Amino acid sequence: MAQRYGGKHSPGADGAAPPPKGGYRGARRTRVGGRVNMLFIAPLPLGVRAFTGGPAELALNLAALGLLLLAAWLTREGLRAQEAYDARRIARRPAIPRKIFGAGLTGLGLAVAAYAAGGGMAEPAIYAVAGAVLHLLAFGPDPMRDKTVEGVDTFQTERVARVVDRAEDYLRAMTAAIAATRDRDLESRLERFQVTVRDMLRTVEDDPRDLTGARKYLGVYLMGARDASVKYADLAARAPNGEARQKYLALLGDLEQNFTAKTRALMADSSTDLDIEIEVLRDRLEREGVHLEAKDLA
Repeated sequence: MAQRYGGKHSPGADGAAPPPKGGYRGARRTRVGGRVNMLFIAPLPLGVRAFTGGPAELALNLAALGLLLLAAWLTREGLRAQEAYDARRIARRPAIPRKIFGAGLTGLGLAVAAYAAGGGMAEPAIYAVAGAVLHLLAFGPDPMRDKTVEGVDTFQTERVARVVDRAEDYLRAMTAAIAATRDRDLESRLERFQVTVRDMLRTVEDDPRDLTGARKYLGVYLMGARDASVKYADLAARAPNGEARQKYLALLGDLEQNFTAKTRALMADSSTDLDIEIEVLRDRLEREGVHLEAKDLA
């Protein structure tokens, strides 16, 4: 009978469940994959063709290659930015419309390549329009408006978005620091901690009123965790340090327990607020002469 492999160096061997695929609950599989990779591969023949003609063809083909590679890079970054935007309930639109710029550069690159091949003015123009339109059809435009929660004013939305953005920056910095140690067990442990942090982030996005209670956790504590991760990575890069590793694991454990407890407290407070709102609504309807049973407001 087949058995699942597991050992002391396997993720989750310390008794905790391994992190869910995607890094946190509710994460989706990334769309940054094969289609975007093809954008980097498709223009490479221009690099070969550049050296088969004269100086003008060399310059034009290399320019077209550079434009198409830049367009591919912008498209990939735009897809990543949109994935982060789609994963959150409150988010600001990307400051730079990378996918739209990528579409424009794709059209321009194709036009330059067509002109280098000996086309007049009509053919490059057709390639430019077709390339830009097909790019937008394939990858779509960038998000053009901020995501907000109904009933929450713009000021509160901006506050939550700034705090969440900064918290995500801290988490990315922690991931980069620990990834440099090439310690898979430690990376897995850090991912589990990040699941807990993102639970708090989603809770704050669901109810921005929780931001006041969570601000210290998502700011000061996460900044300290980021700094501790960087310091441990520096120590591990010099030489293996078992004591420092255990201290870092203990820190993650303590932080995870505190984040979990705080998230539960925030959710409990939200439930209490809802109960109060229901009681106020019940009293108001009673004064208006509408008598409701408990099941009517459940």
